[in-house]
Amino acid sequence: MTGRAIRLHPLTILVGAIRELIALLVAGAAGLAVGGLSTAFYFTLLGLGFGLVLHLVKWATFTYTVHDNRIELRRALIGRSVKIIPRERVRGVDISSTLPHRLLGLAVVHVDAGSDGGDGTLNAVSRQEADRLRRVLLSHVAEMRRTPADDTELARASPRWNLYAPLGGTYLLTPFAVAGSVLGTLYNLGDEFGFIDERRLSHLGRDVLGLPVTVGVVVALLFLVAMPIGSVIAFALFNWDFSLRARGEELIAERGLLTRRTVSLERRRIRGVELIDNPLERLAGAARLGALVTGLGDAAQRGRLLPTAPVTISRDVAARVVGTVPGPLVTHPPAALRRRVVRAIIPPLAFTVIALLAGRPWAACAGLVLMILAVPLGADRYHQLGHALDRDRLTVRSGALRRRQAVVERRAVVGWRLRQTLFQRRLGLATLVVAVGAGEGGYPAIDMAEQDAVAFAEEVTPAWVRPFLNS
Repeated sequence: MTGRAIRLHPLTILVGAIRELIALLVAGAAGLAVGGLSTAFYFTLLGLGFGLVLHLVKWATFTYTVHDNRIELRRALIGRSVKIIPRERVRGVDISSTLPHRLLGLAVVHVDAGSDGGDGTLNAVSRQEADRLRRVLLSHVAEMRRTPADDTELARASPRWNLYAPLGGTYLLTPFAVAGSVLGTLYNLGDEFGFIDERRLSHLGRDVLGLPVTVGVVVALLFLVAMPIGSVIAFALFNWDFSLRARGEELIAERGLLTRRTVSLERRRIRGVELIDNPLERLAGAARLGALVTGLGDAAQRGRLLPTAPVTISRDVAARVVGTVPGPLVTHPPAALRRRVVRAIIPPLAFTVIALLAGRPWAACAGLVLMILAVPLGADRYHQLGHALDRDRLTVRSGALRRRQAVVERRAVVGWRLRQTLFQRRLGLATLVVAVGAGEGGYPAIDMAEQDAVAFAEEVTPAWVRPFLNS
């Protein structure tokens, strides 16, 4: 099949028609409201016919061709467009299947060719063709390394991982998002059909305000209960049957119930990993794990190696991906503790002063409480600081409410940035930013002793740093 123009799967037309189902139902409802059952029938039939013709034309005018050194995506309708993606630039191949796709045995293939907009999408092909494309487009990795395509499972989700969902903010607001979406849809439909006007809205507002306080308290409590439950459900749906496998020179993460997604990453492009957690996750012994990959688009999602999982598993997977995490971490000097605490106190202190000047004693008392709470927060920020290195890797850690520890291969370091504010210079401190051609591009070691920061950079890249020390 290499070198021959291939069309998408014919059932793609049906998948497109399924996506138009909601629009058809709205069209039918509008026809029912305007002219009765017969009009609703014709509205729906017209919408269905238009949708099928549109997707038929899109299917008939699109082809893709896989060559030895590239993949070409062609579309020819009125004009002709060709997108060429060299196989050597392919960073990964994602395979995803929504529920309609899965029922029809189809999948969407997304070819990631870096963060410069050179990606391509095939919507949709058979599941067998999707697997073939992934193997073919990433086969150059195995050819260069000459490694066997063994398949090793690095991690698989346990049902108890779902209980970590309420500890993070990603899924906790799911009930509010669902309620807002439903209310917004109902409002738009009511406005469209003339069921909602200013008089009815004002009556509804007065009715809601006239409800007993206990009703409002009950509704608030229901939402508080629904938040953790909704977060667990959303986490379970998104990360259903999660698995991370190593196959030859690929890392393959697969997850999802309603939409099944498979993400492939080339190991040769991984420059490190990042462990992320918050205070609640630390108390529960959990952390998230992401990969630092060069030229990866949508790195926050595609680079995720593990959802919130036990920290022992996260560290074990990190070690199997890039090697042992260096440690123990070197503690930063006591001056960094004073600076972290002062920086935590300044915002509530400013709020308290403004409240006093404005004659708001209750607000000033609240500011004093926040100042007291800021002291342990600043101390915790200090205790989370640290850095370490070994023969092959280095690591830096910072943050309290969102703690991040980056583990980077020495060979991935492309530069250093030594940053000092006026207050840092007076305390003999500095922030050393490790520049990496992957992930976010730079990872800071905050409030190191100035001499330690220079020595750290010199030990990793002596040829770069020593000329500046001798000058």
